[in-house]
Amino acid sequence: MTAPNSSKTMRTPLARVRSLGASHSGTSDFWRQRVTAVAMTLLIVPVIVVVLMLIGSNQAGAKQIFSSLPIAIIMLLFIVASAWHMKIGMQVVIEDYVHNEKIKLASVMANNFFCTAVALASIYAILKMSSGV
Repeated sequence: MTAPNSSKTMRTPLARVRSLGASHSGTSDFWRQRVTAVAMTLLIVPVIVVVLMLIGSNQAGAKQIFSSLPIAIIMLLFIVASAWHMKIGMQVVIEDYVHNEKIKLASVMANNFFCTAVALASIYAILKMSSGV
């Protein structure tokens, strides 16, 4: 007699109980990366329009463009989505291709720091331009 949950699966009995894969976060990272990709896809046309509006303008012109609340919000959303997408994508590459555990840990930490620094610097620049300071 077979057990009620003995379907043909590659998951271990413990993983079936916990409903987790080997990495415990792979599925959520997969879906987060897809969500950020969709967000960036939806925001890319407005971002391209803003960039085209910025061509040939000086700092005063850029401040005037970014002082519009919808433009500032679109740019902030795009920055957050792209930085998060970049972080997840690079982390997957690091985890898949770096086999030395110490180098992998250092690389993941450097990736997190870099993505956070890029996002914060970009957010600061957008907020500074939009506030007119």
